[in-house]
Amino acid sequence: MKINKILKRLLQLHPKRVDLSLKRIKRLLKDLNNPEKKISNAIQVVGTNGKYSFCTTLREIFETAGYSVNLNVSPSLRRFNERYYISGNYISDEKLYELLIEVEKKNKDKDITFHEFICACFFLEASRNKSDVNILESGLFFRLDASNVLEKNIASVIMPIGIDHKDFLKKGTIDEIVYEKCSHLLNGSKIFISNQKKDVLQKIKKNISNNTSKKIIFGEHYDYEKNKDGFVYRDEGGQIDLPLPNLPGEFQIGNVSVAIATVRKLDQFKISEFHIRQAITKIRSEGRLQNITQGKLRNYVSQNNKILIDGAHNPLAAVAIGKYLENFNSGKKIFMILGMMANKDHKQFISTFKNRVHSIITLNIPNQINFIEKTKLSKIAQSCGIPSKTEASIQSALKNIAKEDTNAIILCTGSLYLAGEILNLN
Repeated sequence: MKINKILKRLLQLHPKRVDLSLKRIKRLLKDLNNPEKKISNAIQVVGTNGKYSFCTTLREIFETAGYSVNLNVSPSLRRFNERYYISGNYISDEKLYELLIEVEKKNKDKDITFHEFICACFFLEASRNKSDVNILESGLFFRLDASNVLEKNIASVIMPIGIDHKDFLKKGTIDEIVYEKCSHLLNGSKIFISNQKKDVLQKIKKNISNNTSKKIIFGEHYDYEKNKDGFVYRDEGGQIDLPLPNLPGEFQIGNVSVAIATVRKLDQFKISEFHIRQAITKIRSEGRLQNITQGKLRNYVSQNNKILIDGAHNPLAAVAIGKYLENFNSGKKIFMILGMMANKDHKQFISTFKNRVHSIITLNIPNQINFIEKTKLSKIAQSCGIPSKTEASIQSALKNIAKEDTNAIILCTGSLYLAGEILNLN
C-alpha cells in the first residue's frame, strides 16, 4: 500500500523514534507557513488514562449539538487514518496520501521524528478545514510533545495522571510526570481537571498555581453520582439526570463527566442538556472494554465464551479494568490474553490482576518491534503468582482457552497495538 511505504520512509528520518524536543516540529511548521497559528477553538488534552474516551465523548456532544469537529489522536487503533478526524470524517486514503507526500516534500528529508511529522500533517489539514472546534490529544507527556505548539486555546483538560513512560524520565517519579504534563499548559483560557488521586491532585495544583487560566476541578466545581438508572452530574449550574454512557466500566462515567463539565463551561458553544443526554448514549469508542459478539474470532471460541478487548497498558488503567471485572460474579473463570510493549511496568500491571484472573496467555504483538518477548512476559506473570504460558497466535490462544473452559470470560489486554491487531483479525 502506498501509504505504508511513505510511513516506513518517515520512520527513517530520525534515529530515535522518541526524542523529546520542539525544535524540529517548529522548523517544519515554519516551512509549512505555520498552519498551527491558523487553528482556533482548540482543546488540548493531557493525562495518562482516559484521554481517548474523553475526546470521543466530547466529539459526540459537539456533533450532536450541530458543531463541526477536527480531532487528532495518537496512536491509532486499526488504521492510520484514525489519527485524522476532519470535519466529521476520518481522512480518506487518497487525501492522506496527498497530505503525507506534500509535507514530505516540504521537509526535504530533514531530521524529524515520526510523531512530529504526523502532528505537522494534522495542523496543516486542520488549518484548511476550519471546524468549530479542534480537539488535540497530546502524545508522550506534553511539555516537549509535538502537539504543544499552539499559542492559544480555549481549554486544557487534565485527565487522570499515573505512572507511565518512566524510561523517558530521569527518575521516573509521579512528580516528574505531573510536571511534564501540566507545567506548560497555556495561560489565559480554562483548565479542567478530572478525578485524581489526592496526592496527584495536590501536585497538579502546585504545578498550575501560577497559570492564569480559570481552574475547574472535579470534586470542587463538578462531580457525579451513580444510581440504579444511570448517574447524576452536578456543577455550579445545577444537576442533570443522565443514562449510563455507551462505554462499559464505571470509571468511564468519570471520563464522560469531564467532557460534560467542559462543554457546559465553554460559553461560546450552545450545548443543551438534551444534546448531552443524546450524545453519551451513542459514543463511538473501539478497543475500550469492547465486547466481541460477532466476527471471525468468534469461530475459535464457544457461543458461551465472552471476549473483551481493552488497550489498557499501565498500572492506573489496570486498576480500572480490575474493578470492572468485579462485576462478573457469575462464577465464570476469567482468562487473560496479554501482549505488552517493552517499556511498560509489566510487573505492576500484571500484579493488579492476581486473584482476579484464572491464568494468563502471553503473546508477541504482531507487526510491532518494541514488544516484550512473550516468554519473558509469561515469567513475570508467574512471578506475580498467576499461572501463565505462551501461545503462537491470538487464534491459538482463543482456541486453547475455549477448549479448557467453554464458559470462560476472555480478556485481551496490555497494549493498544494488541487491541488493534485483534480487531483487524476479527
